[in-house]
Amino acid sequence: MDATQDLPFQHDDESLTLAQFAEQAYLDYAVSVVRGRALPEVSDGQKPVQRRILYAMDAMGLGPTSRPVKSARVVGDVLGKYHPHGDQAAYDAMVRMAQNFALRYPLVDGQGNFGSRDGDNAAAMRYTEARLTPFSRLLLDELDEGTVDFIPNYDGSQHEPVCLPARLPVMLLNGASGIAVGMATEIPSHNLREIAKACVALLKKPSLSDEALYALVPGPDFPGGGQIISSPEDIAQIYATGRGAIKARARWHFEDMARGQWQLVVTELPPGTSSQKVLESIEAAANPKPRTGKKSLSTEQQQTRALILGMLDTVRDESGKEAAVRLVFEPKTSRIARDEFVNMLLVQTGLEGNVPVNLVCIDTDGRPGQRSLRQVLESWLAFRSTTVTRRTQHRLDKVTDRIHILEGRSIVYLNVDEVIHTIREADEPRAALMQRFDLSERQADDILDMRLRQLARLEGFRIEQELVKRREEQAGLRELLDNPEAFRRLIIREIEADAKQYGDDRRTLIEAAGKAVLETPVIDEPVTVVISQKGWLRARQGHGHDASQFNFKSGDALYDALECRSTDELIAVSNTGRVYTVAVANLPSARGDGQPVTSMVGIEPGARIVHMVAGPAAQRVVLGVRGAYGFMTRIGDMSTRQHAGKQFVTVDKGDVLLKPIMLRDEDHALAMLTKKGKFLVVALEELKTLAGGGRGTILMGLDADDQLAQWAAVGPAGVALRGIYRARDTTRVLDPQALVEYVGRRARKGRMLELRFKQPSLWPTD
Repeated sequence: MDATQDLPFQHDDESLTLAQFAEQAYLDYAVSVVRGRALPEVSDGQKPVQRRILYAMDAMGLGPTSRPVKSARVVGDVLGKYHPHGDQAAYDAMVRMAQNFALRYPLVDGQGNFGSRDGDNAAAMRYTEARLTPFSRLLLDELDEGTVDFIPNYDGSQHEPVCLPARLPVMLLNGASGIAVGMATEIPSHNLREIAKACVALLKKPSLSDEALYALVPGPDFPGGGQIISSPEDIAQIYATGRGAIKARARWHFEDMARGQWQLVVTELPPGTSSQKVLESIEAAANPKPRTGKKSLSTEQQQTRALILGMLDTVRDESGKEAAVRLVFEPKTSRIARDEFVNMLLVQTGLEGNVPVNLVCIDTDGRPGQRSLRQVLESWLAFRSTTVTRRTQHRLDKVTDRIHILEGRSIVYLNVDEVIHTIREADEPRAALMQRFDLSERQADDILDMRLRQLARLEGFRIEQELVKRREEQAGLRELLDNPEAFRRLIIREIEADAKQYGDDRRTLIEAAGKAVLETPVIDEPVTVVISQKGWLRARQGHGHDASQFNFKSGDALYDALECRSTDELIAVSNTGRVYTVAVANLPSARGDGQPVTSMVGIEPGARIVHMVAGPAAQRVVLGVRGAYGFMTRIGDMSTRQHAGKQFVTVDKGDVLLKPIMLRDEDHALAMLTKKGKFLVVALEELKTLAGGGRGTILMGLDADDQLAQWAAVGPAGVALRGIYRARDTTRVLDPQALVEYVGRRARKGRMLELRFKQPSLWPTD
């Protein structure tokens, strides 16, 4: 069937193609996930399921002072009235709202087993009980004061709020996490007092600078404490863009023991880390298993294992009721440097890591998007201004209605006898009262509903007193609506009062520090890296070794012997142009056959290592392919910490990488020889330098059926040409004078080489 042919059904009186229907259906699904499941609202910081749980518990009367009820009752009420989804999903959401290690300010007070920070699941909902926490009143107290709109529930039998009238920006206080379609959110928690101060500062001075704002909110405040080690500049950049990663680590102290012994005690962990995860990471490093597809441990795994077993004696998890987190690490000996011991644990375990930040939320206009900290605060302040305005208007309407009623009652007390007579004599008392005393229908109904005992003289005095009080309240409410300055002061007072009642001290320490890096001291000495044709590596001390004395496994031979330093890096290049890094200091000694390079790096499936170079970071290298594309770079640019390497050279299908050229300081040109014998010498200044790798530029023009076969660096003495001439191995040195006629600009085709060697090859001169 043609994709553009009309389908037999109609939609909105127009025919739809299958492509249009699928596109619209997926768009509807995406919007449903974004707005109805995954992303929080900036107004109250809640997702729909969380909002419905809070509203249902409030409607059930499960306040902070009430008796808790079974969680199954709450879940049943939520599902039956507002959230027609799975019971386990609703219960899991409620469990998280009760976990003090997941939320900075829990909204549900859970009784029973609600899980642990080690990943233990909560007990079934039939066993646990729940009620609301005092903090939840910030979201629910003004719900019945006309502050937000209500919409019908899924079957129209109930009504539920569109959002909750939050008195503080709960989205920033408790954070949020979710994955939608095409977007995700990861909002860290913050300290209530700091966020409240920032809101007050923005109300007092909307043009507050970013520097002043970030001084009030220096960073997140995680439920489990820990330490943020990112610099203030990095945190400010994350808040300005709404995206980034904050570096965090655990907090610890040392405890001295008898006979000079000591132990390290971790008391706070960063987000996403638990005591169980730390213990598992230590176990995996101390007793590693070969990686997938490998028969033995890699050099890195062996070194890590030896390091941990050489420094760590025992580790105990003493967490309990007295201490939420207490991990004890005992060193092998007290002579181990404490800083070195801590650094090893930070690198090898989850005691240090990155906390992602992605401030994606649904704004007050219903649009999802990424926002900065300032935009989030300004959006919430606009929402709070709207809710306070609606609350004030709602209270004013109620006060005005009450005054209207009291004014009608005051007429009764001034004309009691006449009112009674009118009621007794009239066929239609309400109409008669309205006509005789100029009353409204509302006032007349109230008078007719009054009891006789309410006509007592004392009641009259009470009405007059209440009328005076209500009129004063009415004037005050009108002043708030008419005077923006008074209105702003009211919002500030309420934010400060809530901050005083619910605020607490910061738990997470913010102190910039460098990321822990495990550096093994390496003696800087000359070494020779011996590389076999099958990719086996080993390192011999010193330079000037006789390559003919090297021994290899049967069927293997020498590929190259690279003279470098022990502090250098070896770069392996695959046939796909991907580069991998191995520290020369980590290479096995030359006493054995060494190890294959494939056991040291995570080479991609189907690829193979074809070339290797080694040297310091500043060493210049020329990379290229037989298609005569190439560029210059440095070993430091090719280096990568990724075990799986990184793509560096663009190699088209059917093309082949040439052996990289290690440039010397005295080299000034590049000599190139094609398969058909065309020769070209190009100055190195014409080559493009690419720090990030790529394809490079055309080095030499080629005929349709030709390719670049040989190349070498040209030094002061020229370049050497080796080959078979008259059935004998011959070497000719092409000095600078002999090369003049072959010098040309980059991308030229060059000239035919006059020396007719068989199997020619270019070599740099000494």
